[in-house]
Amino acid sequence: MANIINSLDTQQKLSILSQDSQYDLACACGTKNDDHRVRSKDDTWLYPVSLPNGGTSVLLKTLVSNVCSNDCAYCPLRADFDTRRCVLEPEEVVKVFLDYYRRKVVFGLFISSGVTGNPDSSMDRIIQIANILRKREQFKGYIHMKVLPGSSDSAIEQALTLANNVSVNIETPGEKNFKKLSQCKDYLNDIIRPVKLISQLTQKGAPYSRVKQTTQFVVGASEETDQELVQYAGALYNRLNMQRIYFSAYQRGLGKPHLPGEHSHYSNKDLLTREHRLYQVDWLLRKYSFSDHEIPFDTQGNLSLVIDPKEGWAQRHPEFFPLNINRASKEQLLRVPGLGPIMVSRVLKFRKQNRIKEIQDIGKMNKRLTKAQSYLSFGS
Repeated sequence: MANIINSLDTQQKLSILSQDSQYDLACACGTKNDDHRVRSKDDTWLYPVSLPNGGTSVLLKTLVSNVCSNDCAYCPLRADFDTRRCVLEPEEVVKVFLDYYRRKVVFGLFISSGVTGNPDSSMDRIIQIANILRKREQFKGYIHMKVLPGSSDSAIEQALTLANNVSVNIETPGEKNFKKLSQCKDYLNDIIRPVKLISQLTQKGAPYSRVKQTTQFVVGASEETDQELVQYAGALYNRLNMQRIYFSAYQRGLGKPHLPGEHSHYSNKDLLTREHRLYQVDWLLRKYSFSDHEIPFDTQGNLSLVIDPKEGWAQRHPEFFPLNINRASKEQLLRVPGLGPIMVSRVLKFRKQNRIKEIQDIGKMNKRLTKAQSYLSFGS
């Protein structure tokens, strides 16, 4: 493991550690030009998130330490990778965060860390920060805490007493795929056990039901198929009360040369498209009432890189169309390529008073409505 640099001041360490925190996406996901993460003037990452009452704000996100004893082959912070290592003390994080918060630059904090020594000693630093903010500084706002792989049950419960949101990165679907990424972590005990425990403790009626759980998959580092990823996502949403799932395309060159992802048939552009398709599927699962069994895959178990999964489903189900826009239910309309929740709401509202005679009755023609028109009929 590389030596820790002790001669850096807080701002220098924060610059390094907030930069390294970019590899963990399990707190925010931008879909428009104005809601991607941005770099502040003093080199920290500020992440957009959706607020409970609508709108967005930003989180200050940083690692407490980029020193890590794990061997995750895809990660540039793994133990045998040569990079600058440093550690922020809890008081340093608190001071920087409160300065941002009081100036209304951010509304909350995302805290993560590499595993220094063992998971619980590293979790203790994260918990100390949240403890100071909650108890000494009386901070009532948003805190997202990363639960490190292998954390004990007691450390996890401590985190749940302090956080609004927690995340354990599952990384890849299934033990077989996971073994290609790490030899020192136990998939079932270090990853799946914490996820299941958090689910039990945060379900409706449980002690920490107010806390939300998210996770992240690294896409393309191992040999996982999109079908495996989607099946895992479906199970996480339906059985384990997962709030959000994030997907991060593997970045070639950052991992070990032997990784399957370094020799995949996917180009770098393909990997980003694959990530995008998985986010589209995630939206179908969460917002469009699709099940994971309905998502269309090719013979290799992967999503199309050419058409989006909703259109792929429509092409495989010609018997469903054309759909009568004046009679179809909300759930049926959401299956029409080109129609999203906002447009479907507009359709339902408009047809309470009038029959829809043509697509222009519900909006100006654009690419989405042009696509939708070919799947609809306009009879009474």
